[in-house]
Amino acid sequence: MILNKQYVVDSNNRKIAVQLSIETFEKMEEILENYSLYNLMNEVGDDDLLNEAEAKDYYREISINNESPIQ
Repeated sequence: MILNKQYVVDSNNRKIAVQLSIETFEKMEEILENYSLYNLMNEVGDDDLLNEAEAKDYYREISINNESPIQ
């Protein structure tokens, strides 16, 4: 991924912020979310795993209650 960035500087010409294209920002955001999800999945112990039927029931229940599965 090429980072085409632009710097925002203060009156003393010190870098204080960076501007990125929305496409670059969204790609970085996706990478961070995937990395976090991967790490979270690896932290879950075997006792916390659901079989296929349990997972379907769980997601059916939260979709009925319009709840987010991640808290």
